[in-house]
Amino acid sequence: MSWRKYIGPGPIVAAAFIGPGTVTVCTLAGVNFGFDLLWAMGLSIIATIVLQEMAARIGLVTQKGLASVISEILQKGILRYFSIFLVMTAIVIGNASYEAGNISGGALGIELFVQAPFLSLGQLQVNILNLIIGSLALILLLSGSYKTISNYLTGLVILMSIAFLGTAIWSKPDLQDLMHGFSPKVNTENIFTIVALIGTTVVPYNLFLHSSLVSQKWKSVQDLKYIRVDTMIAVVLGGLVSMAIIITAKAGSAIEVKSAVDLAIGLEPMMGKMAKYFMAFGLFAAGITSAITAPLAGSLVVAGSFGLSTDLKSLPMRISIIGILGLGLVFSSFGIKPIQLILFAQLANGVLLPLLSGYILWLVNKKSVMGENVNSLWMNVIAFGIWLITLVLGGMSVWKVFWG
Repeated sequence: MSWRKYIGPGPIVAAAFIGPGTVTVCTLAGVNFGFDLLWAMGLSIIATIVLQEMAARIGLVTQKGLASVISEILQKGILRYFSIFLVMTAIVIGNASYEAGNISGGALGIELFVQAPFLSLGQLQVNILNLIIGSLALILLLSGSYKTISNYLTGLVILMSIAFLGTAIWSKPDLQDLMHGFSPKVNTENIFTIVALIGTTVVPYNLFLHSSLVSQKWKSVQDLKYIRVDTMIAVVLGGLVSMAIIITAKAGSAIEVKSAVDLAIGLEPMMGKMAKYFMAFGLFAAGITSAITAPLAGSLVVAGSFGLSTDLKSLPMRISIIGILGLGLVFSSFGIKPIQLILFAQLANGVLLPLLSGYILWLVNKKSVMGENVNSLWMNVIAFGIWLITLVLGGMSVWKVFWG
């Protein structure tokens, strides 16, 4: 059997969650808490594998995306409109905010190599680098080929992984301290960061993206074993990259970090100039890969929710892609600091996750949808435990915002 049978949307899923948001949140986790939150990243990896597998299984059995399945099952009543509103809000508006952070984060990486001027358009100050990254993402998305997108993203994810993992190994972390980081610690100081770490790894829009793309590669339920291998390799690799960023941030000399660029500069005294450029390239690659996947996921949700074609060359998909990318460019030009956009999106993800993963748990246990491929008892126990943890952590973060 050809090894290519095992490679599907996994690299796209990894590219989607290793964006500037992940780089920034993991950087802040490492600078502020050292290795203490490595356990949260480990939990995030397990949760991501479980939820992505269920979403992909729904996509394989139904040959449709999550948005289409939800829309078809809930054909009338207030629950239908609430569900579509929730999905559209979480995915489309959230992805536009994400896109702003992706584009701005990618531009920050390039700025360590070259400086670019700003264009003044009324009240907006548009960074030329933002336009370049947005244009590159748009060209690839309008190419009309999921295979082409997957090939480019696979290459970028591999290069990005080498950059971040190489920098972490270069920093020579203390292995005993590293292992202590896998002992869970939760308090009022680190709760926001824990929720953000989970929100930046278990990305709600990735669940919709994965379920939609599975049918592009596999058609038979017998292919489920390939999906599971593809998902596990991609998520574990992405999780290791995230852990590498936390480890590198702990080693850096930056006292105050407002973005991953500050971390890159902080590494220079200890590891030399090359470490800075490794981090800068990693940040650029993270930005452009996520700048491609966020509009793709958002447009799949829009088309799926209204029963429209999800072919990349179809008019609804192209209009949605251009709309989300355009909103991202506008948001990134408001003068809002990239770190504020990024942290808001990650925290919102952490709060929305229990709601959206609840829909997946419901669907994956419906025999009318899944037939004999419903969850087993042990899978439900694990999935419910993950759902409960995300609910408690999300609730704690909301409590801290309003009453803490």
